[in-house]
Amino acid sequence: MQLARMVKIAFATVALAAGIGGAALAQRNEAGVFDYYVLALSWSPTYCIEGGDDRNDPQCERRRKGRPYAFVLHGLWPQYERGWPQECRSSDRGWVPGPVADRMLDIMPSKRLAFYQYRKHGTCSGLGVDGYFQLSRQLYERVKIPPRYDNLVDERTTVGVGELIDEFLKANPGLKPDMMSVQCGGAGHRLKEVRFCFTKSGDFRACGRNEDQRRLCSAERMYVPAVRGGKD
Repeated sequence: MQLARMVKIAFATVALAAGIGGAALAQRNEAGVFDYYVLALSWSPTYCIEGGDDRNDPQCERRRKGRPYAFVLHGLWPQYERGWPQECRSSDRGWVPGPVADRMLDIMPSKRLAFYQYRKHGTCSGLGVDGYFQLSRQLYERVKIPPRYDNLVDERTTVGVGELIDEFLKANPGLKPDMMSVQCGGAGHRLKEVRFCFTKSGDFRACGRNEDQRRLCSAERMYVPAVRGGKD
């Protein structure tokens, strides 16, 4: 009898733990339940070299009307201190109206990218499609790009990770080194993107473990491909 009682208690304990774990797991993909945002700005010339050309992406045309693409909005990502939610349930089912995507094309130069980013990340913001893209633009405009990257044309440009971070710190009062990270990769350790961490209310804040600088780029220096369509 005593043994049977102990077995029942053990099964009850396991079931309770499983129930709690299942509830916690479900909550980790609940819209609006996260710790902070990451704003990711991609270096467009690197994207073009590593795949954009093969896809005939419009931002990769060597001659284009309007401003050349340098840093562009990759996405705004809700984050946990470790890990992140994705593809959360939303009443709009992750659908982005065409006119909403069109309004983002000056800073996020692909409707396909806008559709994907909202479906995967934006649904977890809890802001709805309009609110998500409005905040994305607001935070994009909050970050001031160091002037030399606006129209960089020197094909031989390299920069140290620390040097790039320092340039952004000088251009953005209130930004500190632990509030951003830099990603590089590929031949010559090409600059891929810079990421900035924000509170839900839109203030700079320290990043979590996801933005581990050693993992994203451990190179001493990075190659920065020139902006396409830029002028000397």
